[in-house]
Amino acid sequence: MFYALVQGKYIDPLTDFGFKKLFGEECNKDLLLDFLNELLYEEQGRIVNISYLKLEQPGFSADSRKAVFDLYCENEKGEKIIVEIQKERQEHFKDRTLLYSTFPILQQAPKKEDWNFELKAVYVIAILDFVFDEDKDDPHKYRYDVMLTDIKTHKIFYDKLTFIYIEMPKFTKEVHELETRFEKWLYVINNLYRLDYLPDELREYIFEKMFAAAEVAKLSQAEHLGYARNLMTSWDQYSCMKTAKDEAKAEGLAEGLKKGEAKGLKKGLAEGLAKGEQERQKLQQELDELKRLLAK
Repeated sequence: MFYALVQGKYIDPLTDFGFKKLFGEECNKDLLLDFLNELLYEEQGRIVNISYLKLEQPGFSADSRKAVFDLYCENEKGEKIIVEIQKERQEHFKDRTLLYSTFPILQQAPKKEDWNFELKAVYVIAILDFVFDEDKDDPHKYRYDVMLTDIKTHKIFYDKLTFIYIEMPKFTKEVHELETRFEKWLYVINNLYRLDYLPDELREYIFEKMFAAAEVAKLSQAEHLGYARNLMTSWDQYSCMKTAKDEAKAEGLAEGLKKGEAKGLKKGLAEGLAKGEQERQKLQQELDELKRLLAK
């Protein structure tokens, strides 16, 4: 039953299964390294090497909440990088990424008295399959780079905590329009599952490996089943979200009609009263004219 759900030649990187399969396995570490170098080059320069860390991080006390990251790694300088895929809109997603950043920060505190509080940088990268309300009408604003900044001077106050959010629905370039390798990565992540072959514009080793690793036909039986279940879960979430939106829209329409009817009645009453006042003033004028004629 589940196998029939999987269609297309390549898996979708914007699913939990697809992202971890393509970027979270040791054999595909060069894919993640290349993507992060394109994404973070301006922030930190070239990353030489990365190592994977445990995805599940315990809470800071017995009764505190643990964190489960989509991807968690460390570069050769000891800087921590969290990568999250978010398929559906989450009301407090920014709060969630802020909370996640505290885990690699607090884990750096050694249990010794002579520590001077120096920290390694932490990067939280969120690849979103939805759009924030901010700048939602600006099609060119699809990447947010967030650091602690002074409000008045707009200068970076602290450069060791960086949040990067990428709104994939806004990246709509076709393959022949791609200008940079970073744009090529965004195109592949956004469109891989829709493609039937590797476009000529992407013919270089790293993307050839990406396409080869993403072939559905190469998945094991367990992987095929896991991917199919992941797709069904995503579709269920989308269906629930769409149903909730449709219901809210219907409720809003009904409420709007109700308010419109009340507004119409109020307007009609006001117009009726105004017309009645005009008629009264007209009759009063005629009565005054009649009284004037009778007085002669």
